[in-house]
Amino acid sequence: MATRARVRAPELIGKGGWLNTGGKQYTLADLRGRIVIVDFWTFCCINCLHVLDELRELEEKHRDTVVIIGVHSPKFVHEAEHQAVVDAVERYQVHHPVLDDPELATWKQYAVRAWPTLVVIDPEGYIVAHHAGEGHAHAIEQLVEELEAEHAAKGTLRRGDGPYVAPEPVAGDLRFPGKALLLPSGNFLVSDSTRNQLVELEPDGESVVRRISGTGTSTSGGGGEFNEPQGLALLPDGRVAVADTVNHTIRAYDPETGAVETLAGTGKQWWQGSPTSGPALDVSLSSPWDVAWWGGQLWIAMAGVHQLWTYDPAAGTVQVAAGTTNEGLVDGPAAEAWFAQPSGLAATEDRLWIADSETSAVRWIDRDLVVHTAVGTGLFDFGHRDGAAGQALLQHPLGVTALPDGSVAISDTYNHALRRFDPASGEVTTLATDLREPSGAVLAGDDIVVVESARHRLTRLRLPEEAVRVEAVAHRTQRAATDVAPGRLRLDVVFQAPAGQKLDTRYGPSTRLLVSSTPPELLRNGEGTGTDLSRELEIDPAVTEGVLHVSAMAASCDDDPENEYPACHMHQQDWGVPVRVSAEGTTRLPLVLAGMDQG
Repeated sequence: MATRARVRAPELIGKGGWLNTGGKQYTLADLRGRIVIVDFWTFCCINCLHVLDELRELEEKHRDTVVIIGVHSPKFVHEAEHQAVVDAVERYQVHHPVLDDPELATWKQYAVRAWPTLVVIDPEGYIVAHHAGEGHAHAIEQLVEELEAEHAAKGTLRRGDGPYVAPEPVAGDLRFPGKALLLPSGNFLVSDSTRNQLVELEPDGESVVRRISGTGTSTSGGGGEFNEPQGLALLPDGRVAVADTVNHTIRAYDPETGAVETLAGTGKQWWQGSPTSGPALDVSLSSPWDVAWWGGQLWIAMAGVHQLWTYDPAAGTVQVAAGTTNEGLVDGPAAEAWFAQPSGLAATEDRLWIADSETSAVRWIDRDLVVHTAVGTGLFDFGHRDGAAGQALLQHPLGVTALPDGSVAISDTYNHALRRFDPASGEVTTLATDLREPSGAVLAGDDIVVVESARHRLTRLRLPEEAVRVEAVAHRTQRAATDVAPGRLRLDVVFQAPAGQKLDTRYGPSTRLLVSSTPPELLRNGEGTGTDLSRELEIDPAVTEGVLHVSAMAASCDDDPENEYPACHMHQQDWGVPVRVSAEGTTRLPLVLAGMDQG
């Protein structure tokens, strides 16, 4: 093997302690002899959830040599609550130890800049690889096999059971439900996400009528069991569209016959360069989170790629309808707008409302397909503040519900509240508090029925005449800003193709770099798209702070000249880097996509 830089891994520390270990607290010394993969994640982040799924096969295949440690590193205030992390570990079926690090202590020790980030530590306790973003499981598995061989030969590999201890299962009719729909029968249909099923409940919202797993009832184009389903929408033909999130598909469930059919998606995750329109069953999707019928089409909140797509049942096609895949908050024509993990949809005659969760925003699209923002300012500002919409704050809302008076109810998930935005007055108010991670709501007569996801139930509320008064609080994400010098700043995205692979240049450049900033004035030069992973930026000295938005992609393929169709892999990540302009700041900003920064 090639000689690697010997960098000792810092200790794993976190004020919240360890989960999934049966109560035992671990140090890196306890894991010596094992290959350790440290996964820096936070449960709001769709890319982090993708990586959890990517790692499952590797975790199982190398369970006697590899220990995956999730280091939960919160973005939002709610994510720093220990019970919220406990809930998330169960909700997303994390089957490895997790260190709860609410103060980002380990994040800072490892100089992490993005969610998700994976760090590989060899059996002797040295860092040997650093990966940001998605698409690295194949490269990490190759590295694991090399490390197994190397350390078995040296006698420094220790095989055996890992430290994971499964928590006790919990009984109940629902477990972390996602969304709900009122059926024409008066019953409720609920996506019971963690248990991978739909549940039909009687009008009381409690008594179970039936459970639907998605399997055994498939018609042509089936698809097997549901996998963490979320959004539900009634189609004109009486069937229910289901956002089958982790299967990356849209399914249709017929309440009359019980049949389940796949409408859109291949079952594989969409990657940059994949088709963005075409026959619905031939085009891949990425973590569809909600669905709504509007303007004669099914609209899809494609959380995994920060876009909205549409499904046309008459033509049997899907296509991108809004968003560029860049993560952020930019209004304007749909094709140019930026979203950040859209997770809730609600349709009225003239508007499609959107809960844009990572910007803590509520947006809408009008009939001319122009995107507007009602509440929210960007990726790093959030809180609980009522009043004029321009200064009001939300915290990672996952649902929106159109109300009869033209206003919209907001499932303000991480504030544990139901909020309301009234377009007529331009005001945001709070309708109810003391909910637990509300993720959606549905009208039922004069009541609103809220999906209290972390209380595993539906909660019926009478729509109040008056708002609840709450003490205003505002937050910014607690990540430390990077001091950068004014003037020239060299941006280096570090990418080293995995062993046995090379950059795929058969059809042109295999890398892509997009740079922008908030505010736009931060960058005098260097914004835009290019194919070189290094770029000279110019920072305006008159702007004291801001955020650099960097999106990078690289495609690598097996380096075998005899193979006409080599296996290829996509690596991609978006960074939002808070920066502070300072004369003492750095003149080089390295962001590791894959490999180790030697600069």
